[in-house]
Amino acid sequence: MIDALDIDLAPVVAEQPDPLLFATVSGAHLYGFPSRDSDVDLRGVHLLPVADLVGLREPDETRSRMWDRDGVEMDLVTHDLRKFVRLMLRRNGYVLEQLLSPLVVHTTDAHRELAGLAPGVLTGHHAHHYRGFAGTQWRLFEKTGELKPLLYTFRALLTGVHLMRSGEVQAHLPTLIGEVDAPGYLPELIVAKAEREHGAADVDHARVAADVERLHGVLDEAQAASALPDAPDAHAALHAFVVRVRLEG
Repeated sequence: MIDALDIDLAPVVAEQPDPLLFATVSGAHLYGFPSRDSDVDLRGVHLLPVADLVGLREPDETRSRMWDRDGVEMDLVTHDLRKFVRLMLRRNGYVLEQLLSPLVVHTTDAHRELAGLAPGVLTGHHAHHYRGFAGTQWRLFEKTGELKPLLYTFRALLTGVHLMRSGEVQAHLPTLIGEVDAPGYLPELIVAKAEREHGAADVDHARVAADVERLHGVLDEAQAASALPDAPDAHAALHAFVVRVRLEG
């Protein structure tokens, strides 16, 4: 259970219309650079009843809700199990970070089993996910000059490099700084981000641009040398898992 957030999140789980297999915290808290006024990004998997999937109505496969709880902005997104597993099979690093997040609000045996199957979906092509996400955040930084997208840029690149080298999904930027050749100024930027969620980045633009370009090259090299396979090998096991969990309800 979470000990890093001063808010009781258990009632959020109890309020959901269908059972949750898991709920974890993602976003800046997971990445290791939350601000004092950061919202809480809750992500998880719900389990629709069989009737919702075999009837005529379109199933509610994704649910999202934003609200304030005890003065904190909450952002909850959950996917039905089948949709979530399909996303896992599409080299989507984001859902794997949610599944494997150490900031656990709610867990079940099915959550732990699904996490155990996660290594079977990792491929060298997950580098594309992190390369693309970093590019999107860098363009946002160039447009706004804000610190948040700059840190997101570095976080995505370092996560991608670490994954290609180790086969491990690691989203926590302070941890990544110690394991990947990262710019020495990143700890200072993390401290600055804690004070202001949408503050401007007080950085040398040319220097950070050069570092971002360098890390793109490091990610390219790590992907080329990675021992990760070209395609997931857990499709059959995941199919059997989804069928069993669904039928068991």
